[in-house]
Amino acid sequence: MANGLLKGKKGIIFGALNEQSIAWKVAERAHEEGAEFVLTNAPIAMRMGEINKLAEDTNSQIIPADATSLEDLENLIDKSMEILGGKIDFILHSIGMSVNVRKGRHYTDQKYDWTMKGIDVSAMSFHKVMQTAYQKDAINDWGSILGLTYIAAQRVFPDYNDMADNKSYLESVARSFGYHYGKKANVRVNTISQSPTMTTAGSGVKGFNEFINYSEQMSPLGNASALDCANYCISMFSDLTKFVTMQNLFHDGGFSNTGVTQEVIEKFGD
Repeated sequence: MANGLLKGKKGIIFGALNEQSIAWKVAERAHEEGAEFVLTNAPIAMRMGEINKLAEDTNSQIIPADATSLEDLENLIDKSMEILGGKIDFILHSIGMSVNVRKGRHYTDQKYDWTMKGIDVSAMSFHKVMQTAYQKDAINDWGSILGLTYIAAQRVFPDYNDMADNKSYLESVARSFGYHYGKKANVRVNTISQSPTMTTAGSGVKGFNEFINYSEQMSPLGNASALDCANYCISMFSDLTKFVTMQNLFHDGGFSNTGVTQEVIEKFGD
């Protein structure tokens, strides 16, 4: 049910690929709550996805941009402000990629140029997006920036590979840039650590179905869906969360604070 939480707000949403994407759900919910926004993704991802349908459904424009390219990001910010009629209020960074994972390279046998590419796409791009917006003074006071992350940034999930390192860097960038952006313009920066979710990116991780099944058994509330994550993002973009910044916010049904559950204990019984 729409409540007009984002009425009059304008933003940029990175990473909507198809209906499985959390970014796709965020775009749908932001539209329902009254926001206007620009959709963006890397040109190659846009060829793979269905973003034109989302743009039509949400009355949005698409600006292709490689989030690792400062030139592309400068063009994205400039054109977004032109399209939306001024400064923006929110940004969603929903981007993640590991070439080592895609190519099946074990964590102990990484190809380091692939590692650096993954860091750039998954984490350094978050800094680049914010630096570009910061230098262009593109975000209104009390704006909100979100990055999506996963608990593997803090705990070992062996097959999550170097994506865990990427997410750790992402979360650190949120804290550090959150300080500077808060001092400059009261802009808040946070990450949301979501339950494992069957997106296109997630499904590429070896053993991901097992991740999902295990966390479902370990979470008192069960796994949070992509739509529920979108709802949380909407609350973080709204004025209801104006003083939340520099946080890594777990949205995982309680998984992050659960040692063991009765369901898991019983699986190891006689």
